[in-house]
Amino acid sequence: MPICYIIYSQTIDRYYIGASQEEIEGRLDKHNKQSYGTKHFTSQTNDWQQYLVIDCESMKQALKIEKHIKRMKSRVYIQNLIKHPGIVKKLLSKYAV
Repeated sequence: MPICYIIYSQTIDRYYIGASQEEIEGRLDKHNKQSYGTKHFTSQTNDWQQYLVIDCESMKQALKIEKHIKRMKSRVYIQNLIKHPGIVKKLLSKYAV
């Protein structure tokens, strides 16, 4: 099932937003093992943990939601996605395919 996901590293105190058709556990393991190479943003540390996973209807929807969240460029917005689940519902509705 396609997902849009947010992971968090306490070491660098940063979030990473991505989209995948892979399950979050496998994806998180790849980020922590630097499977995407040493130039990839997530290769800076290996303590990434799951923050939020949004189950999507299609990969197209997952990519649109990922892009929307990245475009916000806001740590507060990311934290509000957890505090206010209605925001996630609105995103899923806005980018429904």
